[in-house]
Amino acid sequence: MTLLLIAERISRLMNRIGAIVAILLILYMLGHILLEIFLRMFGGSTFIMDEYIGYAVAVMTFMGLPYVLEKGGLIRVSLLLERIPEKHHWPLEFFSSAITAACFIWMSLFWFRNVQRSYTRGIISDTLAETPIWIPEGAVLLGMWLIALTLVLRALKVLAYRQEYLVKKQ
Repeated sequence: MTLLLIAERISRLMNRIGAIVAILLILYMLGHILLEIFLRMFGGSTFIMDEYIGYAVAVMTFMGLPYVLEKGGLIRVSLLLERIPEKHHWPLEFFSSAITAACFIWMSLFWFRNVQRSYTRGIISDTLAETPIWIPEGAVLLGMWLIALTLVLRALKVLAYRQEYLVKKQ
């Protein structure tokens, strides 16, 4: 149990860092868009706005998702949960977390290969910026790993504390 609590604290810290990164990316996007508007008023441009805003949206989504999950902010379809007694919710919580974690882990294995391939081949974007593609892909991969870790810990927590869960709900 102590190991689970330590892992959960580390996960919370990493999720908060991910949320801060997501917030900073939102501020970056705002600044870049305002700069682009200002430059275009005078006939100029950064010429990289579309590319970098796209990267920022992808990274922001995957880095912010674990924190939102941790805080219970994701949309849940409670159609099934509303129809069964609360003391029987834990198996559904466990299986939904475990299956979703497995999906993210499975996707991240393929994404890792993609990042690795982009890095070893030196793949860059086809734009003026010539951004090494492994950088935004790696940030998305990190977000995938964070969400998978959060889901695994959530599943383990539901499983470990199911007796307390049953007592609280009665």
